[in-house]
Amino acid sequence: MIITQKYFLHFPVCETNTPIIYKLVKDYDLEVNIFRALVSSEGEGYLVLDVKGEAGSIKKAMEYIESFGVTINSVKNGVVRDESLCNHCGNCISHCKTGALHIADLKTRKIVFDDKLCIACGKCVDNCPMKACSTVF
Repeated sequence: MIITQKYFLHFPVCETNTPIIYKLVKDYDLEVNIFRALVSSEGEGYLVLDVKGEAGSIKKAMEYIESFGVTINSVKNGVVRDESLCNHCGNCISHCKTGALHIADLKTRKIVFDDKLCIACGKCVDNCPMKACSTVF
């Protein structure tokens, strides 16, 4: 059965030069879509990605990744929204290309965050005047 899973990966300093994602494609026959990646000045690496393929292959691939000391979280994304800071100005909506941030009810005009649609591009983080959106990396 083909499934798609979203993962947030944290690579330790010693593994940022290892072609781990290449191996996912080649050895586990997976489709990988990298939404966001960052290597810090200290050499740590972060990735937010979708992995598509057979459920068993994904499981084996994640075990392979973990063998390098990579921390894997199946969190929905790398963006966190603090509802208490949002004043529902709507500035984020025009920057959110996936529609993860949107107005669900025109009467209330409140901004809603659908984390299943979020690709952690960070545009909301950059454009929220209230700093209601932040990134985990």
